[in-house]
This record gives sequence, C-alpha cells and structure tokens, in this order.
Amino acid sequence: MGRTAVVARSLASGFLRSAEELPDRPALWVADEELTYAELHERATAIAATLQAHPADDGPLGAVFASRSTTAFAGVLGTLMGGRGYVPLNRALPPARTRLMLQRSRARCVVVDAGSAGQLPEVLAGLDAPFTIVAPDHPDPAALAAGLPGHHVLGPHDLASASAWTPPAVGADALAYLLFTSGSTGTPKGVVVAQRNVFHYVDVLIERYEVGEEDRFSQTHDLTFDNSVLDMFVPWERGACVCCPSTKALIKPGGFIRAQGLTTWFSVPSTAIFMRRLGELKPGSYPTLRWGLFAGEPLPVEVARAWAAAAPGCTVENLYGPTEVTVDCTLYRWDPETSPAECEHGVVPIGHALPDMTTLVANAGLREVARGEVGELLVAGPQVTLGYWDDPERTAAAFVVPPERDEVFYRTGDRVRRPRRPDGPLTYLGRADDQIKVRGVRIELGEVEAAVRDATGADAVVAIGWPPSETGYDGIVAFVGTPQLDAPAVRARVAERLGAHMVPRRFVALAELPLNGSGKFDRGALRRSLEEQA
Repeated sequence: MGRTAVVARSLASGFLRSAEELPDRPALWVADEELTYAELHERATAIAATLQAHPADDGPLGAVFASRSTTAFAGVLGTLMGGRGYVPLNRALPPARTRLMLQRSRARCVVVDAGSAGQLPEVLAGLDAPFTIVAPDHPDPAALAAGLPGHHVLGPHDLASASAWTPPAVGADALAYLLFTSGSTGTPKGVVVAQRNVFHYVDVLIERYEVGEEDRFSQTHDLTFDNSVLDMFVPWERGACVCCPSTKALIKPGGFIRAQGLTTWFSVPSTAIFMRRLGELKPGSYPTLRWGLFAGEPLPVEVARAWAAAAPGCTVENLYGPTEVTVDCTLYRWDPETSPAECEHGVVPIGHALPDMTTLVANAGLREVARGEVGELLVAGPQVTLGYWDDPERTAAAFVVPPERDEVFYRTGDRVRRPRRPDGPLTYLGRADDQIKVRGVRIELGEVEAAVRDATGADAVVAIGWPPSETGYDGIVAFVGTPQLDAPAVRARVAERLGAHMVPRRFVALAELPLNGSGKFDRGALRRSLEEQA
C-alpha cells in the first residue's frame, strides 16, 4: 500500500493510520461506489505525489474544486498529504465568487473533479499566474487543457505513482484548511484553521461518540461548510466509513439512512425539519442510528423530540460553534425528561463548552454578565483559530483579550443567556449584529447589500432576513432607495456575484428609505412593513 508513516501528527494522519491497520475496511461510499481504506489511500497518495512532483509555488495552500465525488475526498486527503492545507471550492457558487476566493487564497494548484472542470475556464479567467490543474477523473484531459491555455493540466494518466509520495513534515501550527465565510464588506472572509485546532476537536468527539470501525457516518455538508470536517476526519480517525449521499438522495434522506445502515447522522436542523414535513420522522424509522447530531442553526424542540422518536436507539445532540473556533465549541445532549424545561424560545440549548474550551457571556465592555443575564458569547481555548487570512485589522477586532483575562477570546457576535445555575446550559437567543442564518448558511447582510448597491448603483440599500423560519430565515428581502427598479435584471446581476442562498427573493424600490432617530436606516420600520404585508 506504500508508506503511511508521518513525522508528526497531521489532519491526514488518522486516515493514514486507519489505512495501515484496516486496509480492507470501507472508508468511503459516494456516487454509488464504495472504496476501502486501501483504495482511497491509493487515490489520495497518487494525488499527493503528483502535487509534490509538480509544485506550483511555495505557498501553504492547495484548492479542491469538487463535490460529492471520489475525487473530492481523495483531493482533500491528497492535498493534505502533499504538505498543504486545503481550500474547498464549490461549483454551486457563481464562478466570479469562486475566482475571488481562489485569488485571495494564493493557491496555485487545483484538484478538480469532472463535474466541476467545466467551470474552470471562467473561474481562471483574468488570473495571470499559471495554475497546476490535477484532474484525476476527467475523461478528456486534452480537451480540458485546450480550454486552459497557459495552465498545466494533468489527467488520470499523468498522475505520479503512489510509491513516489514522500510523507511531509507538518507542524502543529501549519494550515489545515482555509474556509471562506460571508464578509460584511462585500469580500468573503478567509478563516485560517491550524492543524492543532482540529486535533483537539477530533480527539474530543471520537471519545465522546465512541467511534469504531463498524460505524457509518453521514456526510451531508458541502466541503465549503466546516461541518464537513466532522463528517470526514472523525470517522477516518478510527477506521469508520464516510457515507456521502447524492444531492438527489438528500431530498429524502430517510431511504439513504436505512440503505447505508448509518450509525451516526450529522446535518443542519433544516434537513430534519424538512424530513419531518415529508413524514420521514415516524417513530422507529431508523433503528441503526446511535447518534443524531445537529449544528449550524437553532435546533427546534419539536424536531429534537421527533428525531429521538424516529431513532429510538439514538442519542440526540445539539452542537454549536462558528468557523473561527473550529466547527463546534459547545454541545448539549437532549433528554426528553429534563430538556424541555431548559429550552428557550422553542429551541434546544447550545449547552456547555467542550473540554479545555472556555465560554464567557459578556457585556459591551467584555466583562462577564450576571447569572441569568444576556450577553455576547466569547470563546477561548485550543480550537480558537489563527484569525482571518491577510486581514489583521478584522482579526484584531474579533480575537480579543477581555479585561482581567490572559488569553485570546473569539467574539462570536451571538447573543446567549448565561445559565442561572452553575451546571446549567447556555441558551442561544440570536445574532448580535446583522449576520443571519438562511437555511443553515451564515450570511452577512452587509455583503448582500454591497452586491445590490453595485448592481443598482443606489447608495441606500438595506437587506433583511425574511420570512422567519424555525431556524432563522427562509430568504432575504432587499430594500433599495430608488423610485423604480428592474428587479429581474438586478437579481441576475446579483446572482453573478453571490451564491443562490444569498440572492434576495424580493427587491423593493422606495423613493426614500426610512431613518431612525440616529439618522440610520430604520430596519425595524422596514421589517414591520413586511409583517404588515404577511
């Protein structure tokens, strides 16, 4: 199978150890194909050796432009095994946005699957530096290369032998991955996650969930969503199997859970809400599940109840954490007897900090509020990431040392209630700013407003989450200070820049936007106007 030893621990070393010890166990099920650890190791190592043989530059990152394919997973592993952190890209986003993320990351090598390769000419348009493109499953690499003059394209027959791979020396502070999230200035924020940040997270979860080689984990999240880190690296650390449903299967995932014999389910609550509406959470539906994990948005009480009934042998947990603190930093275990009394506003608490993590519920002066009071949640500990890529000012504003504290805390911008009793859970109350969740995806309304301003030429633009849903909002309405508006044309221009989940559902033209007493746009008045129309 080739060499698997590494000089020090890395994000890929758990997979490598499992491949050495359990080569014939299933490691991945995706696109109707199941790969053993040996088979996935062979594909990932060939990619790693190829990247090492064709170094694009001396930068710390490589991009993976792939989704729900064997190449997506082998590409992540191969990029890590080649000695770089990975930057996931998503073909569901507009090519212009993907280009911006690729450009900002300074990555010069891209592992691409056949389903994403068609976007590369548009994604790379205007980028002068030559890229190394590794396309392990492309049926016609010559045609791909013809559309990418000036770039080095390597197809299936150009890959290096897995035996040529040299295990890299990877330090604990080296980059594991760079994830771009919505930015309030109109430019995506790149969150820099170190190897050591992920080690702590993975170690806590494999012990808590007693992960073993017989487990089968769902993989419901796109690689650009940090929940995918749990999906992949927690099971691979202990020789379990990652089971990735197709986009079609995700529409009604109940059949996938049963067909794959899943033992661990992890998704945003919206998926469970949708399943409940479709009648897929009938009591006793999923007898193989041991764990039902949810994160990314508030978990409604009724959904937790329904899931626990549908999977009677399953323990339900609500996980919480921004990307900046490495996936999840608190968790809460649902108890049908005691949990209802601990819930607030109909949602499950976010619970308690993971081991070695510290939470602080702070006032505007960053001092701890009294028990039972509401404040902003701040988090410290080994999972707090390195900050924002090439953005020291934004990093300094979000990663702070509060008064009378001696370690760096990340300001989440989330409002929570400090527990009334010492052993009580944190309860989530919403965003402290204009950042919202739309169907589980975090969005800065300022970024939406920036795109609408550019598309319309109007200075006065206010975006509001609407209508409300059980877990945040179902969409966005944009108010534009102009007498008239060609809404379809504006929507098309905005869609060229933002992902579909960020494009406003409605555009409302107003000659003048209302102002509050401070001379600021009156978001409350605009929201009330929507409520009156509902």
